[in-house]
Amino acid sequence: MRPSLLIAAAAIALASFGARFLPSDTDAFGVLTLVPSAFLIIYIFATKRILESLIAASLLGFLMVHRGGFFQAFNDAVMKVLQSEDMAWLFLVCGLMGSIITLIERAGGSLAFGAWVSKRAKTRQGALLWTWLLGMAIFIDDYLNSLTVGSSMAPVTDRHKVSREMLAYVVDSTAAPVCVLVPISTWGVFVGRLLETNGLAAPGEGLATFVGTIPYNFYAWFAALLVPLVIIGVIPALGPMKRAETRARDEGILAPEGSEKIDIKAGEDFVVPDNPRLANFFAPIVFLVAATIYFDVDMAKGVASTMAFLFVLYLIQNIGDATEFADLAVKGVKNMLLPLLMMVLAFTFAEANEQIGFTSYVIHGAAPLMSPALMPAITFLVLGVTEFITGTNWGMYVIALPIVIPLAQSIGADPMVAVAAVLSAGVWGAHICFYSDATILSSAAAGCDNYRHAVTQLPYGMLGAGLATLAFLAVGFLT
Repeated sequence: MRPSLLIAAAAIALASFGARFLPSDTDAFGVLTLVPSAFLIIYIFATKRILESLIAASLLGFLMVHRGGFFQAFNDAVMKVLQSEDMAWLFLVCGLMGSIITLIERAGGSLAFGAWVSKRAKTRQGALLWTWLLGMAIFIDDYLNSLTVGSSMAPVTDRHKVSREMLAYVVDSTAAPVCVLVPISTWGVFVGRLLETNGLAAPGEGLATFVGTIPYNFYAWFAALLVPLVIIGVIPALGPMKRAETRARDEGILAPEGSEKIDIKAGEDFVVPDNPRLANFFAPIVFLVAATIYFDVDMAKGVASTMAFLFVLYLIQNIGDATEFADLAVKGVKNMLLPLLMMVLAFTFAEANEQIGFTSYVIHGAAPLMSPALMPAITFLVLGVTEFITGTNWGMYVIALPIVIPLAQSIGADPMVAVAAVLSAGVWGAHICFYSDATILSSAAAGCDNYRHAVTQLPYGMLGAGLATLAFLAVGFLT
């Protein structure tokens, strides 16, 4: 029997035991709460299959809670996820971002941008540094950042035989880490509202309070600042990344096997206008950022208005008619279907974990270890591992902040540092998770299999986490 089947059989037997002999109250599951998550991680490493692993782990969680009705519970959870406001937002924003990228490509914007950057980035290091700088500049939203930077810089880095794993790492490390350090971003707005909801900030003061967490958001700082050190070789290519870079340099194989399945530009070969205009790249991106800010940092309204802008741009320049524009828009949405499916399954697994009480069990289990000095570091590590397993950073924030903020206040810890530890944990956990939105979208934009992206990024994520832990310990003992 294959090892993967043995793992699945053992996990099902253990879950069935818990479901049969423990009370229906999920609090009684105790340590068995960890079974679906442990199964998921082990199964991913054993099979390197993300979709199947998420489905199997979700079914396992629902089996523990609902017993014989587990399959109906799985169906109900999928429908709940699909009908949720968050998923509707994801489908709208990510789907239309796929359309925008395709339309910019057809208009010749990406080709013109690639030629423009190539004149300035004449080396491998130069191409990657330009990728990092572009990622730092597009700070309004991590989805916009990943999808724009990855898709536009891939042709540039390809010319210098940069592995798609390295490109995905640079893209991923300058998306969420940068956005969580900038108040005028979707992250700043979201966290600011949570701080108001949980009583740490007065109504209307959420963003100002969020600004106070920025100096202590250590993982985000380290993740973003480690990138140029990796690019120039101060920090060498480590483990799987070294093998990926060697493959790209010596064999000319830029993307790992299977990457075409998730690559949002795989197989595309557009006929672009003669003498493509650089403005056809920058104008839509600048409009998108400006529109998002204008609509109170609402990405959904930003992408919708940018589609209207692109339609006018197409008509004015006679790039294509309305029918071609619509066809390209639909094609862009289709390119995003696999990444969106992965996110649906990740949210479904998070729903299963919520029903068995995984996050609450982990947080309350760590609470007795808390002291004012140790709380920031413990919060970062525990919630980082939790996020690595659940894969939904904003969802983790919604669950964790109502627990962490009053706990910090009750034991005399600095709540601003505690909140920063929660935010850092979300970014770190999403970085090293195989199926988080950060990993999936960075992989899709860079054209890299998401499992290989996660594996090659893992050493750098752990290095950043180690430095952040030391920083949180220092702040905890000094404040």
